[in-house]
Amino acid sequence: MGILSPLSIIHLLWAAMVFCQYEDYDFEDEYDEPDHQHPYYFNPNIQVEVPHFPFPVECAKECFCPPAFLLSMYCDHRKLKAVPNIPSHIQQLYLQNNDIEAVPAGPFTNGTFLREINLSHNKIKSPMIDHGVFAKLSNLVQLHLQHNELEEFPFPLPSSLERLLLGFNKISQLSGEALEGLPNITMLDLCNNFLDDSVLKGKPFSNTKNLMQLHLCNNRLQTMPPDLPSSLMYLSLENNSISYIPENYFNRLPKIIALRMSHNNLQNIARNTFNLPNLLELNLGHNKLKQVFYIPRSLQHLYLEDNDIEMINVTLMCPSIDPMNSKQLTYIRVDQNKLTIPISTYAFFCFPHIQAIYYGEQNVNKSTQLRIPVFRRFLTPEEYDEAEDYLEIYDHETEEDHEAEDNYFRHYFQ
Repeated sequence: MGILSPLSIIHLLWAAMVFCQYEDYDFEDEYDEPDHQHPYYFNPNIQVEVPHFPFPVECAKECFCPPAFLLSMYCDHRKLKAVPNIPSHIQQLYLQNNDIEAVPAGPFTNGTFLREINLSHNKIKSPMIDHGVFAKLSNLVQLHLQHNELEEFPFPLPSSLERLLLGFNKISQLSGEALEGLPNITMLDLCNNFLDDSVLKGKPFSNTKNLMQLHLCNNRLQTMPPDLPSSLMYLSLENNSISYIPENYFNRLPKIIALRMSHNNLQNIARNTFNLPNLLELNLGHNKLKQVFYIPRSLQHLYLEDNDIEMINVTLMCPSIDPMNSKQLTYIRVDQNKLTIPISTYAFFCFPHIQAIYYGEQNVNKSTQLRIPVFRRFLTPEEYDEAEDYLEIYDHETEEDHEAEDNYFRHYFQ
């Protein structure tokens, strides 16, 4: 076998760098959005055409293109006021934390291979986005536009898009057609905007057949959003003004795993409202509830803090015991209610997996406060250490911590 020429060695090294970029680099490590992001991993089964590389590799002078990651261009935290020209081979473009006010079509002319664009934490307004600038990017799967000054939902967008983050804007309009051209959308973040019930009357989510995560926290909703797709697994509605959940509302949402509705105005909940086969986490803290409801077998974590509950009726939560299908509840938080006695011991027959009930302080006279701040069942040493660590972290969290932890659900799928 002959000795490889220097040119052949260069080609081999270049190919290895490109391959390793896909295999080893986690784009979220350095550029994760601190607000509420779930890490996104490109599907390794999707065959993406690798663009032709110029030699030497092009890079906008305002940005940084690491030799080890030839498909990425980092332009973040550079006080940029304009989008630089994007070379044709770039697939990941990071422009967050700048002073960009407009998104013209010109710089994206050659960016046809773009798969991820991060324009979060800028000063972009809806009229300053050229019409169709994103729609022409047929390979785009993830678009970050949170923390800008958008007044409207960006439209049109490419049908390839899977994750769209629009939190922390001023969006008050959402037309029915805005989401019709997004058959592949799986995650939509609209938290911290100005959406009210009138915006959702057009049922904008009804055609998003693959939507799994919908985040509508910190808006102006007074009723539950209508016609959500049956594919939904995570629903975030905290910090709204919702006072009522229709009794059969969740019948069309059997895949729901986590539901957050803390900081609303809920008062009465029908007994079987949350009878869902896959529900793992339910957060109804900071409402006006006066009694509990039926607990499905799958539920593991239940948060009822800061309500008006005077007594926990275990029979409502667990009307019968089935030893062959025991309920999975492991943690209940009921501090800042009006409890004067602990939960009945019958609960430990209904919920044999309970590790902790956090009573904390109750909103009653000091003379009648519960003396048991936390109940822990008999645990193995390993279980006890795990419960101690969990409660220590949770007990020291502030309300700001909860909002900053991502304002979303604990993610049960990777």
